[in-house]
Amino acid sequence: MTQHESESQSSAALRDDVVDVVLVGGGIMSAVLGAILKSLEPGFRMRAFERLEAVGLESSLASNNAGTGHAANCELNYTPADDDGVVDIEKALRINEQFEASLQLWATMVERGWIPDGSKIVAPTPHLSFVFGERDVAFLKARHETLSVHPFFRDMAFSTDAAQIGEWAPLITKGRSADQLIAATRVARGTDVNFGRITTALFDHLEAQDEFELSLGVQVKNLRRLPDKTWLVTTKRRDTGVVSQLRSRFVFIGAGGHSLPVLLGTGIPEASGYGGFPVGGMFLWCKNREIVEQHAAKVYGNAKLGAPPMSVPHLDTRTINGKKQLFFGPYAGFSTRFLKHGSIMDLPTSLRPGNVLPIGTAGLKNFHLTTYLIGQVLQSPAQRMEALREYFPEARDEDWELRVAGQRVQIIKRTAEELGMIQFGTEVVTSADGSLAALLGASPGASTSASIILDVIAACFPEKLETERWQSALKACIPSWGVSLADDEDALARLRDRADSILGIGEGALEG
Repeated sequence: MTQHESESQSSAALRDDVVDVVLVGGGIMSAVLGAILKSLEPGFRMRAFERLEAVGLESSLASNNAGTGHAANCELNYTPADDDGVVDIEKALRINEQFEASLQLWATMVERGWIPDGSKIVAPTPHLSFVFGERDVAFLKARHETLSVHPFFRDMAFSTDAAQIGEWAPLITKGRSADQLIAATRVARGTDVNFGRITTALFDHLEAQDEFELSLGVQVKNLRRLPDKTWLVTTKRRDTGVVSQLRSRFVFIGAGGHSLPVLLGTGIPEASGYGGFPVGGMFLWCKNREIVEQHAAKVYGNAKLGAPPMSVPHLDTRTINGKKQLFFGPYAGFSTRFLKHGSIMDLPTSLRPGNVLPIGTAGLKNFHLTTYLIGQVLQSPAQRMEALREYFPEARDEDWELRVAGQRVQIIKRTAEELGMIQFGTEVVTSADGSLAALLGASPGASTSASIILDVIAACFPEKLETERWQSALKACIPSWGVSLADDEDALARLRDRADSILGIGEGALEG
């Protein structure tokens, strides 16, 4: 039987009714959207499809990402300085508030039992920024002065004293020259988040609900808009090759790097001009438990001149499956795969007449990125260790091994102003009628999942969102919804205390 015949028979067998929601991809974004929509409309008929044998095995998997609860506490690329040294904190404020919304949502999920144990998804881990050299020390000082006057960052500490910095993170000062000018900031209320555990817990919760079905080992091959305004979803089992179809009123594409080719296949005008460039990640993992136990922080540095934001180095405490780990990186790698478990044909098959020019234009304008990636791929083990010793001077080769992390796809798009540009961060693309939404991009991604999903709901379910029932239900999930925490210090303090209490966040909870 040909695929066309199979699809024809499947179409004929379709029931007159349709499902309400199809989730493409078994990562944290699909999990969060599914859980929220199911709480708003328990009667929604929902299907989820994941191409691998379990959910949360790509970018959501703990070992495939840095686990940083991105709150702009330590990420220096979120606070750029102009030529006069003036630090722009607008993005930092926005991301911090978005992360607070995620903490509130996860706290609600723990309260309701959707996530069994909050202490297992968030590990208290101080966030540090660490720099050296006159230029970067001056920048960090200006950054601290600008951020610390705002309620979001009022508890941020700053020091140029090696002894104090050594108390915060001993490894970064041991063996360092006393003549080197250094500085650090510290936010005690930092977090390490196990996004994979959140994902699996939420899908477990969803599978216990009526009218929800998760299909594993099944890939969405095609999405086609039908005359009745529903989407015909064609899927294929990866083990047997069996092709099936169903119709859905709404489709969410949250398939990590694979979201782009699925989106392009829909043919919606809003997808025109989008392309992507895959960037692999690698980290050095510490094998020496004695060293691991000496470090209890996420220490982020400053990207070198000419390096892209994704290259920000960090000496990173992780808590994975209850065990403390220590990583350093990232080191970039190159593959034409859009997923870690993807195909080498992902990049070439993503090329379309509408995105070749934007991709080419962005490549020419960002030649330094190409040079950076080539340099990273050609790095020797000695060069990787040299980079590590800038943050841990006493690091020994035998204590570390290289591990491959997740695969990311940087957004490339055409805008009204530019033929092609690289878009860092995360972006939601929605069809004009709100029947389809796709999530593209990378960091801060999962850390801001609550705000991203709220944007999806607002764009795709506007009429339902106007109802008092949906508004009350969303407010119960995310208490800060509709409130500017930047303008309401009492609400900020109250909601932080609630999240901290439920999720087990607090200074002193993780000691080195």
